[in-house]
Amino acid sequence: MRRLMPPLVLLAAATGVWELVVRAAHVPDYLFPAPSSIASAFGADAGLLGNATLVTVREVVLGFLLSVVLGLTIAVLVHLSSALRQALLPLLVLSQAVPTVVLAPVLAIVLGYGIAPKLVVVAIVCFFPIVVNAADGLQSVDRELVRMMRTLHGSRFAIFRRVEFPAALPAIFSGLRIAATYAAVGAVFGEWAGSSSGLGFVMLQAQPALATGRIFAAVLILSAIALALYALVTVSERLLVPWKREVPHA
Repeated sequence: MRRLMPPLVLLAAATGVWELVVRAAHVPDYLFPAPSSIASAFGADAGLLGNATLVTVREVVLGFLLSVVLGLTIAVLVHLSSALRQALLPLLVLSQAVPTVVLAPVLAIVLGYGIAPKLVVVAIVCFFPIVVNAADGLQSVDRELVRMMRTLHGSRFAIFRRVEFPAALPAIFSGLRIAATYAAVGAVFGEWAGSSSGLGFVMLQAQPALATGRIFAAVLILSAIALALYALVTVSERLLVPWKREVPHA
């Protein structure tokens, strides 16, 4: 609670100032709604936002899991083979140079307007930090531990399972935390490219209707989804990598 209290107090103060400024300046809700108007939009559009949230959460979770499988697989391959590392890493960097906003409509045309293109967009947005952090973590393992395993006649798989992968877990979870913050953005890009449901679709439908409060409500829900996924990854790290916990100073 001591760590949560300062940001919560700052957030509450910023919300209060936001409300006062918008009301004092008589800004119309369709231009920039006050927090109270956004709260009213939550109540008025609860059913619409709830159904859209379920759709987007499904896309975010499945797309993130796909990126984890894809990212870790590529990281292990480039770690085990220097030839693959030299061949794949430049292509991975090149893949990030293509704007996702441009790529999403192409995927919608190729894969249709179902969930498949959204999952691919989320995976493309998320997998790069996972690959980079996992590959760096596997490469930075203490070589003395590897030599010790070899003197004990450890196989290549045993060295990877007992030494390299556990030692790389902190770096892997760092990449997962970064990717978790991107997953919701990728889902919205996919929904903007072509969808009939989800929070991205709700935002597109609200824009011509000047329902700005609904747009802000959708943005807040997307932020909450990203924070929840980040928290889930952090909790998983504390459970799976207990040796990384900071020891409090005396």
